[in-house]
Amino acid sequence: MKIPNLKNKGVKSFLDFFSRVSISAIFISAIPGKINGFEKTVEYIASKGIPDPISSILLVGAIICLILGSGFFIFGENQKIGSIFLLLFLIPTTIIFHVFPFHQRAVLMNLGLIGGLIICALREP
Repeated sequence: MKIPNLKNKGVKSFLDFFSRVSISAIFISAIPGKINGFEKTVEYIASKGIPDPISSILLVGAIICLILGSGFFIFGENQKIGSIFLLLFLIPTTIIFHVFPFHQRAVLMNLGLIGGLIICALREP
C-alpha cells in the first residue's frame, strides 16, 4: 500500500482539518449536556466541594471554553488559541473530576487529548 504524499498541500490540509475535527468531537458532544443539564451539572460540581455560585460560574466558563475552543481549533486561522481554550477546560476538569477518586479510563483518555492539544498549541502553522 502506498502512503499518500504529505507534501501535497491538499492532502496535508485535509488531514490536518480531519484531525482537528476528530479531536474536537469529544468536546463538541459535551456542550449540549452541559447546557441542557446545567442545574444537574452544577450540583455535580458542588459535590466535589466547590460551592455555588462558584460552581455555576465555573460551568459557564467551561461551556465558553468548549464552544470557543472547538470553534477556533477547527475553523480558526490560528488553532493555537483553540488548543489553549480546550486545555483550560480539560486540565482542571481531569484533576477535579477524574484523579480523586481515580478513574483510569477517563484520566488516560484525557491525557491523550491533552498531549494532542499541546502538540497543536506548540506547532508552527
